[in-house]
Amino acid sequence: MKTELQKCLDGEPFNGGDECLKEMTLNAKRLLKQLNNLDYADVEGKKSVMKQLFGKVGEYVHLDIDFHCEYGKHIFIGDKVEINMNCTFVDNNIIEIGNNVLIASNVQIYTATHSTKLRERVVENWKVGKEMYWTSDFPVKICDGAWIGGGVIILPGVTIGKNSVIGAGSVVTRSIPDNCVAVGNPCKVIKHIDQE
Repeated sequence: MKTELQKCLDGEPFNGGDECLKEMTLNAKRLLKQLNNLDYADVEGKKSVMKQLFGKVGEYVHLDIDFHCEYGKHIFIGDKVEINMNCTFVDNNIIEIGNNVLIASNVQIYTATHSTKLRERVVENWKVGKEMYWTSDFPVKICDGAWIGGGVIILPGVTIGKNSVIGAGSVVTRSIPDNCVAVGNPCKVIKHIDQE
């Protein structure tokens, strides 16, 4: 029988009130409080907390405050990555960020979603202290060289292609290929970039 964590990572409906998942969330929230309260100039302190919080953190990663996430352990960050202020990553499933990625302020990345059908969303015979809703989730990948503009929202299951640029304020509902500029709600490719 699968654990709720296994269901979570397999994209199957899972119960977020599971004790293992609640413990992961509690640990992440404590580390986030530490991270967001560190002196801005304390580069080594921030690096130490990021190594405890994330599944992987590469070299030369700058993470601005305030940063928020769900579990932390499902976030994998490459080298030379800039994550600007007020970003939220809901990492019920894997969020993979490649090398040389720029993520502007107020970016939201979601791996979690819920059924549009009420009977599939609400937990039947709910009890106090347990999760009220069923959640499913799908991984998000941001490939090497991508630039995510300010206020972008990336939805579950999306891949942002290598070297692609997502315009500020876009809502990315589908994957974007390599070497593109894409903008809007829903986000659409408006041009291809010659990387020569």
